[in-house]
Amino acid sequence: MPSLDRLQEQIGLYFRDPRLLQSALMHRSFLHEHPDQGAGLIDNERLEFLGDAILNYLSATLLFERYPERGEGGLTALRSALVKTTTLASFARAISLGTYIRLSKGEDQGGARARDGLLADMFEALLAAVYLDGGIDAATEFAGRFLEPQLDQIEMNGLALDYKSQLQQRIQAERNITPRYRVLAETGQDPRREYTIEVLAGDQQLGTGIGPSKQSAAQAAARSALERLAGGE
Repeated sequence: MPSLDRLQEQIGLYFRDPRLLQSALMHRSFLHEHPDQGAGLIDNERLEFLGDAILNYLSATLLFERYPERGEGGLTALRSALVKTTTLASFARAISLGTYIRLSKGEDQGGARARDGLLADMFEALLAAVYLDGGIDAATEFAGRFLEPQLDQIEMNGLALDYKSQLQQRIQAERNITPRYRVLAETGQDPRREYTIEVLAGDQQLGTGIGPSKQSAAQAAARSALERLAGGE
């Protein structure tokens, strides 16, 4: 694995507490295999949780300020495009984040470093580490390097709405409510975990979906809902 100094040089950030960076790059599978190496580190999944919240806040703020004329539906669609798994994975690849992740031998041999879901999670964990080490200004500057060029690309190429965004715009327009997603089942273990998710409008189930991640299962549920609505159900 390359030196973490190289990663810090690449992103232009030098951590005052290097344990935060180490934590962000340590996958739970590695800790299960090497529990002795987790002393003094923050759980990676906790960092991912925090990073997801920070990313949503920063992307919402960016869009709110950049598009004062847009309503909730348009802003939500843009934010979905900015923070979806494939986009975050592309951010991670831009800084070669996959080469720095510490994985168990099994995950590594199974090609986990190239998986969009894992790369997206690690990018969120890294953002949380930047925030904890340098505060919201550091996190804003770091995230902006990725979000703003991506937003420029969306403006240039047009916004291709994903199924969740399409469904949200339709339900908000027709019923003045926002669809919500709920996990019905979670089975298996990584890398063969499977989620079943339903999407609801109020108390009405619109559709269900299955996928290897919550994001993909939610997209499948939204697609199912759109197909049912198109069929007049």
